[in-house]
Amino acid sequence: MVTDTRNRPLRDLRISLTDRCNMRCRYCMPREHFDSHQFLAKKEILSYEELTTVVESLIPLGLTKVRLTGGEPLLRKDVCSFIKMLPPQLDLAMTTNGILLEKFAQDLADAGLNRVTVSLDALDVETFQTMGDTNEKPETVLRGIEAARKAGLSVKVNTVIRAGYNEHSVQRVAERFIGSDVVVRYIEFMDVGETNSWNDDEVITGEMMRKMLENIKPIKANHLGEVANRYIRGTQELGFIESVSKPFCGECNRARISADGSLYTCLFASKGNDLKTLIRMDASKEQISEAVRSIWSKRDDAYSLNRGTIDAEKVEMSFIGG
Repeated sequence: MVTDTRNRPLRDLRISLTDRCNMRCRYCMPREHFDSHQFLAKKEILSYEELTTVVESLIPLGLTKVRLTGGEPLLRKDVCSFIKMLPPQLDLAMTTNGILLEKFAQDLADAGLNRVTVSLDALDVETFQTMGDTNEKPETVLRGIEAARKAGLSVKVNTVIRAGYNEHSVQRVAERFIGSDVVVRYIEFMDVGETNSWNDDEVITGEMMRKMLENIKPIKANHLGEVANRYIRGTQELGFIESVSKPFCGECNRARISADGSLYTCLFASKGNDLKTLIRMDASKEQISEAVRSIWSKRDDAYSLNRGTIDAEKVEMSFIGG
């Protein structure tokens, strides 16, 4: 097992399968920046075989979970084939905007995916389309969630709350999933990347969100490094990801692989570590493992704890996943 300078293990790898997305959410890929963006060419993206090699190389370091992200991971061709290639002992999850989920849910489950997290920022069409800058409708996402549940996938819903946009979603999204096994998690609007026009006046804190809900009680974390603070309301589980108001850097055990094969040790990092060159020079799994061990053992990232004191350009979330 490898640990960093803050004694944090490497347990969770988030793999960005593509830097492309079929939505233009204002807090992630604002249209004015990304409609003219030069996306990665196919040859620049790690193949499924290369990604599988990376994953297998990290298991000796303590890796237990892989989450597939994007961009939108379901845009990547033959994603279910990749899931089948991954070691079955790992906890395999995916984060998706849900637009294509209804089509792929059963195939994802059959391939070995365990869990899916679906982004859903509003239930009313107007707010959903404003937040996502899209012509899609929330009903498409809701059908995808139901298809995932029927396929046997564990489902969580992530809702980003941004002041002036969708405060009403705190109550409405929770109410929509009462009586189901879907866990709803609320996310504070974060200063990820350089293009989402973040300012702290638009942050609705977890504490503020909880005041919008009734009869909720805190419950223990499932495991060390869990990103959401867990609460229960009757039989419904709710979570609050409070990166701005209650940073959880001290327990962060997540590494990220960008679509072009760089290893990032923080969601708010300004640069990554090139693994693609090493892989394409036919490095062995042992050599890749040692390279990552060296990178991780020097890791000291704690951006959210030091917010406001770091002046460096941050990588876009769409490039390394959420």
